[in-house]
Amino acid sequence: MASELTEIIQNAAALPAAALPAAALPAAALPAAAPPPDTLNEIGVLKRREIEARIIGPIVDALSKEFDRERVLAIVGETIIQIARQQGAERAAQLGDTSLLAFSNSSGDWRKNNALETETLEQTGTHYAFNVTRCKYAEMYRSLGMAELGATLSCNRDFSLVEGFNPDIQLVREQTIMKGAPCCTFRYSSKPAEPTVSGESPAS
Repeated sequence: MASELTEIIQNAAALPAAALPAAALPAAALPAAAPPPDTLNEIGVLKRREIEARIIGPIVDALSKEFDRERVLAIVGETIIQIARQQGAERAAQLGDTSLLAFSNSSGDWRKNNALETETLEQTGTHYAFNVTRCKYAEMYRSLGMAELGATLSCNRDFSLVEGFNPDIQLVREQTIMKGAPCCTFRYSSKPAEPTVSGESPAS
């Protein structure tokens, strides 16, 4: 059976694309259609993460029975990071503003349903510092028995999200509730805009 399947795949691969019906063409050979905009955050990111966890968690467990679990988690983590970086870029495009102030003012979806209780320490054009004193994301993962996955599916997104939004914004976060600390310490900073010399265009 395996050899027959291999032969079928090889024979199909040998055919010119014009000889195959559209339904038989591999996805790479078909015209790429732009995906619809991602509006899932409208339900609140906390609910979105729960839905994702209920799907991804069992898949990770199943794959870990066949492959090394650490490698499975590493691949999932790398994929999540790539997705978050792309989402950061899309967020910047939607806002039309890549400033730190725009970033800090656009976190409503992450806070829906009182998902985060925070204490703001500083919010300026170049610095945004706050502590998360209660995280319902961490509580949700623990309630599902997925505390191990919490950092991979949620916390690890934070750095790549802001990197995709604006690579000049830096995030330092020394601890998280997910990892057992009493609070999460978010410290964002960005480079101030360089002054333009009189008579010189910004692009020069």
